[in-house]
Amino acid sequence: MVRTIVLDELQFAGELVEITSEEAATLRETGLVAVAPAHNNRMLVTPAGKVGAVQVADLLVEVKPKQKVGLSRLLFLLGYASTPGFRPDDVQGVEDADLFAALGQSLARQGERALERGALCGYVHVEEALRTVRGRIRVGDQMSRRPGMLIPLEVSFDDFTADIPENRILRAAIRLMMQVPRLSEAIRWRLAHLDSKLDGVSPLRFGAPLPSWTESRINERYVPALRLSEIILRNMSAEAGAGRYSVASFVVNMATVFEDFLTTALREALDQFSGETVGQYDAFMDEFEPQRPRDRVQMYVDIVHSVAGRPALVFDAKYKAALPSGAYPNADHYQMLAYCTALEVPRAWLIYAGPGQSRERRMRNTDISVVEFPIDIAQSPEDLLKRIDRLARAAYDAWSSDQLRAARQGLPA
Repeated sequence: MVRTIVLDELQFAGELVEITSEEAATLRETGLVAVAPAHNNRMLVTPAGKVGAVQVADLLVEVKPKQKVGLSRLLFLLGYASTPGFRPDDVQGVEDADLFAALGQSLARQGERALERGALCGYVHVEEALRTVRGRIRVGDQMSRRPGMLIPLEVSFDDFTADIPENRILRAAIRLMMQVPRLSEAIRWRLAHLDSKLDGVSPLRFGAPLPSWTESRINERYVPALRLSEIILRNMSAEAGAGRYSVASFVVNMATVFEDFLTTALREALDQFSGETVGQYDAFMDEFEPQRPRDRVQMYVDIVHSVAGRPALVFDAKYKAALPSGAYPNADHYQMLAYCTALEVPRAWLIYAGPGQSRERRMRNTDISVVEFPIDIAQSPEDLLKRIDRLARAAYDAWSSDQLRAARQGLPA
C-alpha cells in the first residue's frame, strides 16, 4: 500500500510523518522537500521551493503548484518554454491524483498514437569500416587509418533505418517511465508493448544531450509523444536511491519554469514589433572605472526588448509574489527602479503569476513608473497566450507614446 503525503508549494507548516532515516535522506537528495527530525521519532516534511513528486519505495510525496495548476498546464508551461508554438494537445495529460500515474498514462496514450502504424524510419548518415564497398569510400580516412590495406574499407552511406532521433527519444522516455516503482501493471504492460515496437533502436545514455529533430509532415504523428518524452527526460529520474530503496522523481522549480515560459512567450509576442527580445540581459548598475574595470555591480534583467540597440522595454518575472495581505513585496519595486535607472527606460513591468488587475505606480521624485501585471497561469493555454500578447502590445504602445512625447518636448528619446 502506497503511503501518500500531499503538500502545497506555499504551505508553511509541513507534515509530521513516520519515515526511516534512509527514506528521509533519499527525499532530501531530490530537492523537492526539506526533512527535519521532530518529536516522537517522526520527521517534519516541508516544501523546499519546488513542485513535483517523489516516490521512495511505497512512500509517495507530492508538492502541488499554487492555484491548483494541473498536470496539463504544468507540462504546457514546461514545453512552451523550450519550444515556441508548443500546442496544448502535445501534452494533454490525464489529471490523475498520482503524478507518475498521469505521466505514464499520458506517455502510453501518445506513444500508441505515434506507433499505431509502426515505427517511423528515415535516412541516417553512417560512417564505418566494412569488408565490402557500400556508398562512398572515404579515401582520406582509408589512407590515414589503414595505410597499404585494402580491407576493411572506410565508407560512408545513408542508411534507411528506424534508429532515428525521434525513435531514440521516445524509447528513452518509455524505458525511463518503466523504471518508476509501483507503476500499475496495465500502464507498465502498455509501455513494454511500445518498447517492443522500437526493437533495434539504440538507447540514449541518461543525462546525455537529446538528439535534435525537426517537426515535419513525415513525423507529425510523433510530435505530441516527442514533446512529452522530452519533458520527461529533462525533468524526471528513476534509479536506485540511498540504501535499499528505489526512487522516482519529477521535480521542477516553478519560478524558473514561469520565467522561461514568459521569456519565450514574450519573445514570440514582441516579434510583431521592431527590435529584439533577450532573456537574462547583462547590464551594470554603476559607472565604469578604468582603475577598477572588473569591480562592477552587475545585474541580469529577466527580459529586455531593445529597439535600435537600446533597451526599450523591461520585464521581470515574479512567481511567488503576493504577501499574505495580498500586496506585492516592496523589494520588487526597488529592483525595478534600479533597472530603469541603469538602463535609462521610463517604465518597467512586473509580471506576477497570479490573478488580478494590472496597476501602474509612479515612483516619487522620478519620471519612472512600475506596472504590476498579473498573469493567471491556471487559465487555459489559449487565454494565457492572449494575456501575454496584450502585455506585449500594452508595453510597446506605452514606449511608443513615451518616445512621441519626448520628441514633441524636444527631449532625448
